[in-house]
Amino acid sequence: MKMEHITSAKAHDLKSRYAQCVAVSGHSRTIYVSGQIPVRPDGTVPETFKEQAEQAWANVEAQLKAAGLGLENIVRHTTYLSDRKYRAENSLVRKAVLGGHEPALTVIIAGIFDEAWLLEIEAVAAG
Repeated sequence: MKMEHITSAKAHDLKSRYAQCVAVSGHSRTIYVSGQIPVRPDGTVPETFKEQAEQAWANVEAQLKAAGLGLENIVRHTTYLSDRKYRAENSLVRKAVLGGHEPALTVIIAGIFDEAWLLEIEAVAAG
């Protein structure tokens, strides 16, 4: 799979660690991962935002592995935050999890289905 980052000179360049636009070629499958919640396999929910974010990403990774792919195959993801106060910490966790991989992304501040969950992450991957 080849993932090309595209940034138009006619749009504001945010100079951030994600792609404004991604072109994907040379792949045979596209995987759509439903919103992954911060719930551990044993059904418990971590207390802190950092732990919840790490768990939600671990759940995304588990779904991708089940499909034969990894985090490096993500071409776009959407993170839903329960409160904008989590923006900076969310960014730090995302960067730690994805490393240098910079897919297209959107972050939305929204009410989450369960009030115990501070975020939810969905992803699209190609491989």
